Amino acid sequence: MRLNILVTGAAGYLGSILCEHLLDSGYRVAALDALIYGEQNLNHLCANPDFDFVRGDARDESILRPLLKDADVVIPLAAIVGAPACDLDPYLATSTNRDAITMLCKLRGRGQLIVYPTTNSGYGTKTGDFFCTEESSLDPISLYGRTKVEAEEIVLSAGNSITLRLATVFGMSPRPRLDLLVNHFTYAAFFDGYLVIFEKDFKRNYVHIRDVADCFIHSIKNSTGMIGSPYNVGLDSANLSKEELALKIREHIPKFYLHFSEVGSDPDKRNYVVSSQRLREAGFEAKRSLDSGICELIKGFRLLGRMPGKNI
Repeated sequence: MRLNILVTGAAGYLGSILCEHLLDSGYRVAALDALIYGEQNLNHLCANPDFDFVRGDARDESILRPLLKDADVVIPLAAIVGAPACDLDPYLATSTNRDAITMLCKLRGRGQLIVYPTTNSGYGTKTGDFFCTEESSLDPISLYGRTKVEAEEIVLSAGNSITLRLATVFGMSPRPRLDLLVNHFTYAAFFDGYLVIFEKDFKRNYVHIRDVADCFIHSIKNSTGMIGSPYNVGLDSANLSKEELALKIREHIPKFYLHFSEVGSDPDKRNYVVSSQRLREAGFEAKRSLDSGICELIKGFRLLGRMPGKNI
């Protein structure tokens, strides 16, 4: 039986890649997005008879309820992403990231699987000296992190659900984002040739956007054995400090000047390394390397040229 997948926030950085992967895997996809940034990232999918699009707000019950009728699986991507964006409008962030998920869980039938993406930002300010597993405490340090942690708890409590704690994502997408660390550092190297880095020893885990899309598909296909648990989704070989990441990018852009500042600080205090062992035991492992992602980004920046702002 071919499954019907409902994806909210489908025109975003991840959604525009995920919808493509779902269609390529033979699923029918209903995409919902409010297009608040004027995105046209799904145009290339409109010729596919298995793709449909509805313009609307994932917080609107009158829009969501009829879409849920035909859905076998729901992937709620609609969110205000990142600490700065959430701090600009706390009400919008809370109503989208948490309250809309509460409504979704009440509206959907028990037989409808939810695969929910959250963030490993929930691990907060660990030391970076030991691996965070799914059993590690969640200590979010931002409104973004808190709303996603709360939403994950709601989803798992609702049953018939899987949550994916995503590492910092990198790679090109029809809707580029420059506020993600690998993308940001590579952009600075390519266009500016220099970067000032604070807290160079703070560590983070990374994962390619297309590995994330593949992980959603793996979760759908293997849901019976994965339901009821959160899973870290990252590249274990890419648990790197900011200094290590910048030096890796300099291998591809040798004229990248780096200044590691001892004065000043980064408002983002997250510092952790993450293990994806549970996900490997469930049969999935990220495979796209950081090097290949950096090369991909360089090609993408040649195509796009300079872009306004860093959170686009």
